[in-house]
Amino acid sequence: MKWITAPNAEEKFYQNHPELPAIIARLLWNRDLRAQQQIDEFLNPDYSQDIHDPFLFNDMAKAVKIINRAIVKQKNIVVYGDYDADGVCASAILVNTLRKLGANNISAHIPHRETEGYGLNSDTVDELMAQKTDLIITCDCGISNYSQVKQAKKKGLEVIITDHHTVGDKIPPADTIIHPKMPKEKYPDKTLCGGAVAFKLAQGLLKKHQEKNTCLSDGQTHEGFEKWMLDLVALSSIGDMVPLLGESRTLTRYGLVVLNKTQNLGLRKLFTIAGLCDEKGELKRKLDTHTVGWQIVPRLNAAGRMNHANTAYNLLITTNEDEAQRLAEQLNQNNIDRQKSTDQLVSEAKKYIENTQQIDQPIIFAFGSNWPVGLLGLISGRLKDFYNRPVLALTQNNDEIVASGRSLAQFNLIEALQTIPRFFSKFGGHPQACGLSLADKSQLEDFKQELIELARAKLDGQDMTAQINIEAEVNLEDVDWKLYDILQKFEPFGVGNEEPKYMARGLQITNITPVGQDGKHLRLMVKHNNHVVRKTIGFGLGDVNRHPDDWKNNLRAGDIIDMVFAVSVNEWNGNRELQLTIEDIKKT
Repeated sequence: MKWITAPNAEEKFYQNHPELPAIIARLLWNRDLRAQQQIDEFLNPDYSQDIHDPFLFNDMAKAVKIINRAIVKQKNIVVYGDYDADGVCASAILVNTLRKLGANNISAHIPHRETEGYGLNSDTVDELMAQKTDLIITCDCGISNYSQVKQAKKKGLEVIITDHHTVGDKIPPADTIIHPKMPKEKYPDKTLCGGAVAFKLAQGLLKKHQEKNTCLSDGQTHEGFEKWMLDLVALSSIGDMVPLLGESRTLTRYGLVVLNKTQNLGLRKLFTIAGLCDEKGELKRKLDTHTVGWQIVPRLNAAGRMNHANTAYNLLITTNEDEAQRLAEQLNQNNIDRQKSTDQLVSEAKKYIENTQQIDQPIIFAFGSNWPVGLLGLISGRLKDFYNRPVLALTQNNDEIVASGRSLAQFNLIEALQTIPRFFSKFGGHPQACGLSLADKSQLEDFKQELIELARAKLDGQDMTAQINIEAEVNLEDVDWKLYDILQKFEPFGVGNEEPKYMARGLQITNITPVGQDGKHLRLMVKHNNHVVRKTIGFGLGDVNRHPDDWKNNLRAGDIIDMVFAVSVNEWNGNRELQLTIEDIKKT
């Protein structure tokens, strides 16, 4: 792992912003936030100022008109979602909004990952037609489904696409498309997740309804209903790892406020079963992006990975206490099963990679004949982190080869796939994540070879050493509550706004304690300059499958190390103490 320390800000920047503490100025500089308006929006997001008018979307007015007409005529509406956290949250946002606006004949269809696959499915479109569906509204999918949308339109259905995935060459012939990255789209924020795009449509519908109605049918204000949905927008944005900048940052920041006091019955049950609440049902500590990303989102995703995402969707919309408890327990068990299966399959995949001698390839392929389709993305992600190479995990499903890929910043995976579309019956995704199905499994080796050549052309000559970006070198005495409070101004952390990491040299380990299942995590007590002692936690640091250095067996009390860490807080029984979350270490 290569450690890269960020440069200091130019002296003129400090002079132009004397009101900013130097540590904040440096953080802003290294996030390319240098104009006053950018800085104000970043440090002090304002929902009333920084959330764009939904009608800035080119097709918003038309989409709202189609939906309102369908509601008035009591047409059959199906919200067609996706099986990940972003997709189920997006579906819940739209279904709840349309019901609130008077849609009685509305349902959600979340596809089964293995039998239907991602996006609109041709057989499912036929089934929806047979069920007399009039209008399909997609959530977090649809932009890559040209033929399926054409099929639906041919059968007389209206189709509205809401999506945020990469737009291909063939635009589906939908009635309207709400997508921030569409060609000629004027909407200013291009990085919204699927749930946020669905939320913008909900905003548009509520705004139009408010023109003739002072409140909703149950007496709730439009603004109140809108803001209580922000918990699901935050889950979507964090779960789909979109850049938390601009409007997405504002939505997520306010969404986390709502999430911490959510009225969603299912989420409250899930918080409790995840161990985030005390015996009174109160949150033990404030939910942040880290807790949501590691504790809540994986449980929502586990439904679609291990069984059917309907479990997660139903959890988000239920108003029945017993059902909410049952669904939360089911999601928790799905997540436990997912963790065990993923660990086992990653070990299998590493053996496959070693046996097929792929270590030096620019892109790595791991194949298992009976791997669950829902775990392919997790397998490829873990392998990508381990080998620091783009990885595709593949399996055979219903006589078809399917794959999920994860990539590095240096290699745009979806762009590469778009140059060889002849190999696929279906594909889609983002620059660093994709899913695909091969049109002809006999062409697997040809496909692999072409993708290897594409990766080689991009990556040859590049330094592929994994790197970690460091804000500054500090002494442990510099790590105090003042620093922690300053860093809170930069939350929510995520893609595009990584949690600041610092480096300290010459730390002496005074104690090592393995914690967690199988000692996968390590708690170190470290001493600096012979007097400053800090408690640290290294998540996964004791897991040899994630850290080839085998730190659990290669670290001893008395060892001297350099450490990269983030500043965090350990809370228990009402107590709070500063804690360093280890990102990487080196023995000296």
